[in-house]
Amino acid sequence: MGDSWAERAAAAETAVRRRHLRRLAGVTPGTGIGRIAWPRPRVSRPWPWHYWWQAHLLDCLVDAQQRDPQARRGAAVAALTRGIRLKNLGRWTNDYYDDIAWFGLAVDRAGTLARRSGPGALRVVTDRLRAGWTPDGGGGIWWRRADDFKNAPANGPAAILLARRGQVALAAAIVDWMAAQLVDPGTGLVRDGVRLAPDGTVREVAATTYTYCQGVYLGACVELAERDGDPRWAERAGTVLDAVATRMAGADGVVPGYDDGGDGGLFNGILARYLADAARRRPELAAPARRLVLASAESVWDNRAEIATGPVFAHDWRRPARVPAQGTPEADLSVQLSGWMLLEAAATLG
Repeated sequence: MGDSWAERAAAAETAVRRRHLRRLAGVTPGTGIGRIAWPRPRVSRPWPWHYWWQAHLLDCLVDAQQRDPQARRGAAVAALTRGIRLKNLGRWTNDYYDDIAWFGLAVDRAGTLARRSGPGALRVVTDRLRAGWTPDGGGGIWWRRADDFKNAPANGPAAILLARRGQVALAAAIVDWMAAQLVDPGTGLVRDGVRLAPDGTVREVAATTYTYCQGVYLGACVELAERDGDPRWAERAGTVLDAVATRMAGADGVVPGYDDGGDGGLFNGILARYLADAARRRPELAAPARRLVLASAESVWDNRAEIATGPVFAHDWRRPARVPAQGTPEADLSVQLSGWMLLEAAATLG
């Protein structure tokens, strides 16, 4: 096995695809879907099916295709896109604005690899995201339809996608709302969200500062710095990057982990994606962002477990990974995607 980041990312891709990627229902031709756990649980239930994990599986396949274009992988991107729609009962959307924003970002990046699915999916998703903006709580997009919560994991990826689709004014309004409502003025870190009262005022701040909240805010600021040019975007990107480096990562630059897998398994990988994006696109952010990505990637790789199907990554990048077994975080697709995403991020930085 090679020592370059590209070779390590390729090993991660092979492992995740072997263990988790299959045809929908095991048999449906021309489709793909990510098995959410490996080894499979003794009792397998079809719901909930973790739509947003599938979106990040799609994003990782796009990462791999950009690293090493292959016709077979391109076909896998198209198959997974179709599989997600079929699994979602023939629809591109569900009730969660964050889910569809993640999916929209992946399909947008896939471009022609998504084949005929792409334009229709993007149109439906962006229309739904625009409709999710309301003046309640000063603005922002809801986390879920008919809910009282507006949060960073819905608004950040929505802003990135809308900016990339040319809707810069709405994207800017979303990120301005995040800056006003979610950024902790004392630490510079992005808090999870706000809960609103029936009259539209903020009644509670969900103050947890998850790593992916920082990632999507950073990503949105970088996107707007490229497309808008107002100095506030680069300044905000620099502030949140400094907060991540000084208040979240260890002295060695490694991003910390969580106590379990599940949804949280994806949080750090998402941060790594947008740290690498910042390092590539903003010279003034390159050194600290690059350090965080490469230090974390070295740690997750050094702490991997090796089994017959390839490397296994821990949910906490600072700790040794265990062999996947039922009930361990290492069995979750989310955790393995996060490690793969980190290695793909490192590969883009050389």
